[in-house]
Amino acid sequence: MPALTLREILSLDAVRDASPMLLAGADALDRPVRWVHSSEVYEGANFLDGGELLFTNGFGLADVGEEFRRRYVRELAARGAVGLVVEVGRALAVMPGEVVDEAGKVGLPLVALRRVVPFVRITEAANRAIVAQGLTGPAVRPWGGDHGAGLLADLADGRALNQPEVSARSALAGFRPGAGARLVGVSAQGVDAGLGGAVRRLGVHAAMCAAFPGDTLALVAVPGGRRDPVRAVQEALGDCGAGVVAAVGPAVAGDAGWLRWSDTLRAARVALELALTVAPAEQGVVQGALITSSRALALERELTRGGIEANRDRLAHLAQDTLGALLAWEAAHGSDLVRTLEVHLRNGCSPTRTAALLHIGRQSLYQRLERIESLLGLEVADPELLGELLAAACAQRIVQGVGAARVRAVRSVA
Repeated sequence: MPALTLREILSLDAVRDASPMLLAGADALDRPVRWVHSSEVYEGANFLDGGELLFTNGFGLADVGEEFRRRYVRELAARGAVGLVVEVGRALAVMPGEVVDEAGKVGLPLVALRRVVPFVRITEAANRAIVAQGLTGPAVRPWGGDHGAGLLADLADGRALNQPEVSARSALAGFRPGAGARLVGVSAQGVDAGLGGAVRRLGVHAAMCAAFPGDTLALVAVPGGRRDPVRAVQEALGDCGAGVVAAVGPAVAGDAGWLRWSDTLRAARVALELALTVAPAEQGVVQGALITSSRALALERELTRGGIEANRDRLAHLAQDTLGALLAWEAAHGSDLVRTLEVHLRNGCSPTRTAALLHIGRQSLYQRLERIESLLGLEVADPELLGELLAAACAQRIVQGVGAARVRAVRSVA
């Protein structure tokens, strides 16, 4: 699809509201416009790459001589600018004659805006239209014409984008996070239409959701008043039913920029991969959907940064160096001491919570803890040891293999 032309840009409502008048370059209105900028830097022609339409309020042209104005127009034309749009009525009562004359000589379209309209409104509308025009080009995956799906795919894959493009594409998809909204990424398997329904039940500002060959992705804009957006999204996803495995990324500010939007989706996808391949420390029979989060798997994510296979030997050495005596005991006696240690540490060394999660009595837990401390020759509640012991126990669980059978039955992430 061809790019938008200067003629089409000038016909946009946001531009027409400023009452444009063409003063020169009528025969060049069909030039393609690559991008629209506003600038008051009158020595900045060298920063142009070609194909830009430049807007200026004219203040820099008000108190300078004729030669400066002519040179400015010539430099813009030499750098490949598509046209120059100047506001008149404030800094400039009328367009200087030498500017009109020089623009005609070099063939640069010159437009006067006779009504004041914020340039940010014009440039946003114009650049959004430019992006929309190019969405079917080879650089953007349309995913069947679904603007939201294409944007979700690009964000989750970490493709190089820019903020104007993301803003334009999200608007085309109908995704407009409200003021103060927090965005939460979701990656799920075993769910199709149910994911969209779950996030809508949150009463969110906006949401994008689309299914892909490897997973279903969603970006959810939770109202800013929610105390814990991640928990709110997890609870909503819990209604998706049995067979669903989903992971939720961190909450990021909606106005923090597209890189943060990408971060939460990518974190959700990594967390889903871990949920599908690594057995949880607190194993049990899962009756409904299995919902986790990137923060719940923060340690696993750090230990496997770069992939599980790439870190397998390092993790095995970490577990052996720290928990060698426990591993030897388990190999000889078939006990469950390493998992007991990890669950205990993950739950703040609370005997009540640990025993409940392991489905054993507190007296049995105390016996296990005594055995662990005897084998390791240390106190597991020592604050200086908590980090090392937890990392080693987690590393051993990762090395041991894949998750439970119910998780293995779900398709792996592509």
